[in-house]
Order: sequence, then structure tokens, then C-alpha cells
Amino acid sequence: MIKRIFLSLIFIVQFCFLKAGIVVLNGLSHSYQVENGKVYKGKIEIENTGNQQQSVKLFLQDYSYKSDGTINYSAPHTNSKTNTDWIKLNTNLVTLKAKQKTEVYYEINVPDHLSEPGSYWSVIMVEPVEEIKPNDNKQGVNITSIIRYAIQVITDFDSEKAKHDLAFEGVKIEKEEGKQILKVAIANRGNLYCKPTANIEIYSKKNGEKLGNFSSQALGLLPQTSKYFHIDISQMPPDKYNAVLIATDEEENAFALNVELEVKND
Repeated sequence: MIKRIFLSLIFIVQFCFLKAGIVVLNGLSHSYQVENGKVYKGKIEIENTGNQQQSVKLFLQDYSYKSDGTINYSAPHTNSKTNTDWIKLNTNLVTLKAKQKTEVYYEINVPDHLSEPGSYWSVIMVEPVEEIKPNDNKQGVNITSIIRYAIQVITDFDSEKAKHDLAFEGVKIEKEEGKQILKVAIANRGNLYCKPTANIEIYSKKNGEKLGNFSSQALGLLPQTSKYFHIDISQMPPDKYNAVLIATDEEENAFALNVELEVKND
């Protein structure tokens, strides 16, 4: 016999969205070419665009992502190529008045004993602190919308000796907003941060004639991570094609793959 107990709970849920808007003004990716034993300095520019005072906390985390949409923010030292121990913030908490701007400074102290070429990285999290004010007159739960920022700090050591290795992990075509979008999953299996572009050359299966050449936007790709690169191929009519996928980084290192492509009416 299955017993079911229904509990009736009455409460009021109040949705309180932040009126204070915290914005990072000087980019979400800071990159440095570093040498053993050297010190490098950087800053984070923050603005409170809202009409209320807002406190903001800053802290370091490790960071990785995959083309399946997985994004991991994890404790320092989760990543073997972390640089969290190198980075020192001049403060972990700032309070901004309405419309106020401020700068938080950090130092990167590169160890003396680095030997493995490539990229070392982490993220500085910038997160508004929501002050909890109890209200005895109202019963319920306050749910607050908070936007936090992850600022990548990428330090490249001996990059001319680093390994460049891009690999294709998957290809699919999906229709988005009436457009045929080729989505190419590319993994960075090397040890250096890069910003590759995906390109596809499309050929007729009947006579080998080249019918089109299309490219994606360049996207940053950390070592041992992957992303989908989007290419608009809406100009191609429904048919089956031969194609060559090419991934090229800023140093003109190119990696190619032959594929068969089918563009459908759906």
C-alpha cells in the first residue's frame, strides 16, 4: 500500500531583480607573454551603472569548457595549468556608490622554475554581493537575479616552443532563425591558447567543381577545451556535397578534414 501525504505550504515568493548594474569595462580576457621570475601588472575596471550602492567581491577560480555546453568554474588547483597562485588582487571587496567607477589592481608573479611551454590560466570572478535585509512584515523567499563576470587571465610562457594541435570533434547542420548553420566542434589539444577560425570549402559530388567557401568568426580556445564554431551555409541549395573543413589559428597553423555534407530542406 502506498501512502501519499500532501503537505500544503503557503508562502509568497517575491522576485527582486537587481537595479544596481555592475559592468566590467576593460574586457573579459587579459593575456600576457611572460618570462620566469618576472612580475606583471593588470587592472579590472568596474562600474556601477545602477542607482543604488553595490558591493562587489572578487575571487579566483579555475575554468574550463567543452563543446557540449559544459562550463566548469572550479576551486584553484583543479586545473594542472592553473596560474591562481601567481595572481594577487589588491582587494577582494569593493563598494561602489551609484554611477561610480573603480579599478581593482592585480599582480602576476611568475615562478622562477617554469619549464613547460604553453598557456597557464584562471579566471577572476567579479560578483555583486546582495545584502539580505530581513523584513518581518512579509512572509516568503526573496529570489534575486545576479550577473557575475569571469575574467580570463591567460599567461603564455615560451609560446614559440608550444604545441599547436587542433582537432575536429563533430559536425552538424541546424536551422536557426531561417538560416542553415553548420556547427563544427573544434578541440584545442595543444598546450597554447589560440583563436582559430573554421572554414569550409564545398564541392560538387558530380564533377568536383568548387561551389562555395564559408568561414566562422574567430573564437578563443584554451588548451584541452572545445567549442562549436558556427558557419552560415544558407547559400547552398539542398543537396549532397563533398567538403573540406579547415581550422586555422593566428599563426596560420592549419588542420584539415574531408567530410560529406548533406543540406536538407528542413
